[in-house]
Amino acid sequence: MNSESIREYATELLGRKNLSEDACELRFSFPAGFSFTPGQFVRFESHGLKRDYSITTAPNDKGIELCVRDTGTGHFSSVLASAEIGTEFRFSGPHGYFVYRPSTRPVVFVATGTGVAPFVSMTRSGISGYIFLHGVKHTPDLYYENLFRNAARIYVPCVSRSSDDAESDLFQGKVTDYLGTVLERRPYDFYLCGKREMIRDVTFLVDDYFPGARIYTEVFY
Repeated sequence: MNSESIREYATELLGRKNLSEDACELRFSFPAGFSFTPGQFVRFESHGLKRDYSITTAPNDKGIELCVRDTGTGHFSSVLASAEIGTEFRFSGPHGYFVYRPSTRPVVFVATGTGVAPFVSMTRSGISGYIFLHGVKHTPDLYYENLFRNAARIYVPCVSRSSDDAESDLFQGKVTDYLGTVLERRPYDFYLCGKREMIRDVTFLVDDYFPGARIYTEVFY
């Protein structure tokens, strides 16, 4: 993606859908002339604040959706989460190179928290048959669970805090625990999106346990 293809666009907030107590999916109008590849992100700007958000919709959708978590400490996320329907925003994009690359190796998607966002776009665009590990603290944070259960060959919700959830396939622990003890040892294409610490720790595990694997990463704050 060269700089000449990155432009600024105007968009309007069309709707909001709650995903959990502190996360929601926001839908915006799709500006004329805008295009992107699943996995890329846009950079929103308002009142001097800037924030990057991965798109969760497929490129042929008539709107643009973002997964936004409002913890009360992220200034721009709070602006988006509380904005009235019809509010206009500006963004630039598309940005980033975290896109799916077809391969003969099996694919493992690894996400923590709202790092699921680029994988939602990839899945809604028709990518399926992957192994998906979603690391969260609590089960309500397993955003888009049904989407991934239907598309993934293996879906593993990794819950790091104790849970009384009755679902039998919950893995009690972090994504690194699953990778280090359960996943079959063979070369994979790993796609990692989440906090920097997770990406660092998974990269070390891949180097140790999965020789010949490839790693693609996106830090998601």
